Amino acid sequence: MPKRVDHEERRRLIARAVRRIAADRGLEAVSLGEVAAEAGISKGLVQHCFPSRDAMLRYATRTLRDQVENRLRPEPAGGPAGLRAVLVALLPLDDESRTEALVANAFLLRALKDPEIADRFRTGHAQLRDAVAAMVTTARADGDLRAELDPVREADLLLALVAGLGDAVLLGYRTPGEAESLVDLHLSRLTP
Repeated sequence: MPKRVDHEERRRLIARAVRRIAADRGLEAVSLGEVAAEAGISKGLVQHCFPSRDAMLRYATRTLRDQVENRLRPEPAGGPAGLRAVLVALLPLDDESRTEALVANAFLLRALKDPEIADRFRTGHAQLRDAVAAMVTTARADGDLRAELDPVREADLLLALVAGLGDAVLLGYRTPGEAESLVDLHLSRLTP
């Protein structure tokens, strides 16, 4: 009896290999041969799953987004504590989130030339901003945050703060503890 193959699982295996290479050596190192070696499969099998390098990269961005969403999915507490939990979860504070950040940065450059990847970045950012804005709205309505805050503008500022701190942690001029402390400082300024 022929062996049953889960094609989607094979594609995810390849996407994980793409992400590992991108995190370690950047997207310029991602080739069909390198991905095959990293995944422990043949180059022909990679080509069977993805008709082109672009298709493989686009799929990898989708799985990266899924991975980040799964990590953020557990419902945090409400109010400032829940908002803090989401913001801190976006920082590269452990090996998994550091790898995600490195891969996202590698794909960000690719997004400048690939409209499909750029659209995925825009959509993901808009969804994240909307979620953070909703958290700010709820915390403001509950009296946990200052009443005059504009939730959308504050979400934009919070995400910009986290993005900048994430890069600072990746580059080593901020420690994870310093990044968390700066998030806490900013959040303390939002409370009544």
